[in-house]
Amino acid sequence: MIDISGEAITIMMFASLLIGIFMGHPLAFVLGGLATIFGYISWGPEIFSLFINRIYGTMDNYVLLAIPLFIFMAQFLDTSGVTIELFKALRYLLGPMRGGIGVTVVIVSTIFAACTGIVGASIVTMGLLALPMMLEYGYQKELSCGSISAAGTLGILIPPSIMLVLMASEATLSVGKLFAGAVFPGIILSTLYLGYIIIRCIINPELGPAMSKEERGNVTNAEIYRMVMKSLVPPMILIAGVLGSIFSGIATPTEASGVGAFLAFLMVIAYRKFTWTSLVDAIKKTTQTSTMVVFLLCGATCFTGTFLGAGGEQVVTDFILGLGLGKWGTFWVMMGIVFILGMFLDWIGIVLICFPIFLPMGKALGFDPIWFVVMIAVNLQASFLTPPFGYALFYIKGVAPEGVELTHIYRGIIPFVLLMLVGLIICAAFPSAVLWLPSLIVK
Repeated sequence: MIDISGEAITIMMFASLLIGIFMGHPLAFVLGGLATIFGYISWGPEIFSLFINRIYGTMDNYVLLAIPLFIFMAQFLDTSGVTIELFKALRYLLGPMRGGIGVTVVIVSTIFAACTGIVGASIVTMGLLALPMMLEYGYQKELSCGSISAAGTLGILIPPSIMLVLMASEATLSVGKLFAGAVFPGIILSTLYLGYIIIRCIINPELGPAMSKEERGNVTNAEIYRMVMKSLVPPMILIAGVLGSIFSGIATPTEASGVGAFLAFLMVIAYRKFTWTSLVDAIKKTTQTSTMVVFLLCGATCFTGTFLGAGGEQVVTDFILGLGLGKWGTFWVMMGIVFILGMFLDWIGIVLICFPIFLPMGKALGFDPIWFVVMIAVNLQASFLTPPFGYALFYIKGVAPEGVELTHIYRGIIPFVLLMLVGLIICAAFPSAVLWLPSLIVK
């Protein structure tokens, strides 16, 4: 064992973390490896007993069962093709207005977010459906890529969100209350995106031309109505079944996730898209994603155990509070750290690393825990868009037609990242946007 000060081990652990990430190693193994190295240096073989206890405590968490069930639900919804039908219906309904396809993208992504909670599925699906069409209509490449990328990230904020499930587990808060608290922030961001697209296309119609009257005339109003009802009613039933059962207290989030998976299964059958191949594929993808989350949880809980045991939490707390910026200045410093980390880490890593440090600080500063956690969740929206490691950038690039470069995508996401920060400020200025619904319907 080596006697290392808390300041030294804090610097070394985070410096090593950044080095491991930039070398391209999986985050789970970087976290677990650093925990083992620094834990053994500090405590010797006894550190492995700590790891066993922390990992068992994580795996014994009943709430985390909701994660694979929500992922399974998302895979079935993707198979059902409901997103394709809804997009087609709303495209004819909103197409005649300037920026109509962009507006359709945001609305469909918002509804899809309330059904799945999987960002990758939303962005890839809308990228394949909408991006070629937007470019064919003459939409600006930057606006097209930015709107699809930003709207797709709503899936990680709007409930049912696997991020909120994990946050609730780490913060020992009610999943139902976090779900309720994230509803209006998600709607605020969606509204900001819609307003931006509409206003920009009104000012400069060339950015998002309207659908031609000839094409709109190919479909009657009655046909559009039937298309909208056919594609919108089933997702609304699913949302009501999942969120309604949670908010009303009928079911726990874990039980509601099972209800959602079953309803999604029925939707696949109703849309006549069920095959045994699709079932096996959904199981495989659910297993892969869930395994990734579990490995990250194990690595992160060992990392934070070593970090906290070495006094790293107190070092970081003393440093931030020592800046003397007061309650709100300290809050924005923490939000700034989360934002910057989002450029290099995925949301799981940020939650698992920052929560043990920031949550006690937020409580000491007098912030409501539900509000504080939802604010971090809103902030983490940007982690999918900010380079160099924003996942949404690579999702959209992977499905983009020829001629769409990364430079178009980077320029396109800038306004939407700023809008995310505006949404964060709105939720900070009006805490009731987060806290009103939990206080009203969640006991």
